[in-house]
Amino acid sequence: MTTVGGIKEKEGSENSLDIDLLAKFAVDHHNTKENALLEFHRVVNTKEQVVAGTMYYITLEATDGDKKKVYEAKVWVKPWMNFKEVQDFKYVGDADAPAEGCSS
Repeated sequence: MTTVGGIKEKEGSENSLDIDLLAKFAVDHHNTKENALLEFHRVVNTKEQVVAGTMYYITLEATDGDKKKVYEAKVWVKPWMNFKEVQDFKYVGDADAPAEGCSS
């Protein structure tokens, strides 16, 4: 049973089409708001919280130019109202950097 207000890990979120769509929605929202050109790459982790709907805390990788970076998105969904809104989108850090010694 889900506890109202409790944040829990969402099992299997790395392979969920619904979570991927929410992550892409967050990236698109960020791109529009910030006039950026991030490209969604993959979901790393997801947590969810039952509120008036569900709040998803999605850690994702996106490509910024030729660099993969990690972002955290907070997306609020109320499916019965056909409502979804990005509450927060922030840069966390660079994804795994290529091994040293590689040259282009």
